[in-house]
Amino acid sequence: MHDYQRPPTLYRYGIREDLELALSQGQFILRPAASCLTLSFSQVWEPKLFELFAADACLVIHNTEEFGERLHRAVQRALPSWAGIDGAVEYGVRAALGAAFSKTAAEAQEREWQFAWRAMQANLSLNPLVVKVGNLENYAELRSRDTYLA
Repeated sequence: MHDYQRPPTLYRYGIREDLELALSQGQFILRPAASCLTLSFSQVWEPKLFELFAADACLVIHNTEEFGERLHRAVQRALPSWAGIDGAVEYGVRAALGAAFSKTAAEAQEREWQFAWRAMQANLSLNPLVVKVGNLENYAELRSRDTYLA
């Protein structure tokens, strides 16, 4: 049995300039993967992930329930005939949630939590999509790689 409750904190490693837009406007780019549009976060604060993702900053989201609901609503407005789900990525096995949530065992250090949307009808394009969920500053922050948690 899988627990699909969102983790208490999500981490998005990336380029500070992009993450500043995410923080101030809630701007994210959904990218095609496994017949879905996806947006991935990590469930861990891990300095090694800065190198892995060539990142110079990390967006830390503290209220993942509020964020997740806002994200799903924003995508629903942009893509009304798509269905969304989010859950933990599984490594080295076929995930119950499907191919978009399955990755190789070698990628397990990423400890991803992924949001994914699938078209409910055939032939809808799988182009990257920019969505905006609004300002996140009430429950998110930017951290640089040298900010360590106690």
